[in-house]
Order: sequence, then C-alpha cells, then structure tokens
Amino acid sequence: MLPQPGVLPPPTTVLRSPHQLATATSILLAVVATIDVFALYAGITMHNVTGDLLTRSSDEIDRADDLYTAAGYLQLFAMLATAIVFITWFHRVRCNADAFAADVCTRSRGWAVGGWLIPVGNLWIPFTIAREVWTASTQRAPDGSWREMSQRPIKLWWTMWLAALAMNRFASTMYQHADTPDSLQRAADVTMLADVLDLAAALLAIAFVRKLTAMQHTKATQGPAATA
Repeated sequence: MLPQPGVLPPPTTVLRSPHQLATATSILLAVVATIDVFALYAGITMHNVTGDLLTRSSDEIDRADDLYTAAGYLQLFAMLATAIVFITWFHRVRCNADAFAADVCTRSRGWAVGGWLIPVGNLWIPFTIAREVWTASTQRAPDGSWREMSQRPIKLWWTMWLAALAMNRFASTMYQHADTPDSLQRAADVTMLADVLDLAAALLAIAFVRKLTAMQHTKATQGPAATA
C-alpha cells in the first residue's frame, strides 16, 4: 500500500500496509469464535451433567469436566495469540494515522500498545485511539472538507468486548465459589452467556479490522479526498 506521489503523505513519512496483519488477525479471531462455539457445547454438557449428578456415571462427569477444562485452556491460548497479532495490527494502523492526519491523534504511537497494558485504563484508552485512527483514515469530501463516517463498527465491537470481559470475570468468580450442583449449574449458565458475548465480540472485531484496513488502503491509494 503506497501513497500516490504528491498526494499522500509528506516525504519523511512511510506508510506500511496493514493488510497482511489484518488477514492474520481476522483468521485468529475466527479461530476464537470457533473455540467459543466449542466452549458453548462444553457448557451445555456441564449444565446437563450438574443438573442431574446423582444419576450420572463417573465417566459422564469426567467427560463433562474434561470438555469444560479443555475449552477454557483453548480459549486462553487463542486469546493470547490473537491479542499479540491484533495489537501489532493496531499499532500499524495507528502509525499510518500520523501520515493521514497527525493532528487528529492525541496520544503517541506507543499508546496503541501500552494502552492495552494499563489496568482500568485499558477499558477506554484503546477505544479512544481506535476512534481517532478511524477519523484520520477517513477520506475527506471531494471539496476537501471533513466528512463523518459512522463509527458504529468500533462502538459495537468495544461494547460487546467489555460486556464479554465483565461476564467472563463474573462467571469465573461464580465457578470458583460453586460448591453445590445447583451453583455449578448456574456458573455454567453464566459462562455460556459469556461465551456468546465473546463470540459476538470476535465477529464484530473482524468487521472492525477489515473496515479500517480497507479505509486506510483507499485513502493511501486514492488520495486524501474522495472522488465526486
């Protein structure tokens, strides 16, 4: 993805294509979504078993527990791998934003990585950076004036991600304190809700990644202003 000579950006600024990183991120997010589906199956199995422990064989109980444990580990590993690639992509598009409209971004490039690592702050800093990068990556109107492009993909993704994060923590707390079949079943139910939210967040993240990557490609190849 290279800018047209004389159009974008200043000679000292180098744009780097986020396309390959976006593809890798999308694939990993799809893997996360697939594992969430498996986790839902494990949750349903656990729900059924804990609802009728007295009539279940030890093999059935062990199988449900093994499925539940495996789903948890798979989700953890997939999340870590996806987070690394996603943040790398996020940093790339943030760097490109400086070439498109440096005055739009209020935080330095390092915040595109560091913002995810700050407790509490990571609940809103990456979101504000994403919105600024989105604005900087939007082509101007044909007459050169700013034009608004709906930030709905960002808002939907971030809202769902926060909801999934909160529900996962709540479910984990419930599971740790569960000491009866009924409490185990309720914990499994809440965990399944968390899995549904996480699945939705992964799919919305794919939409966000693909859209922002496409916006940067369009602005870099066609120029800062849209054609009439």
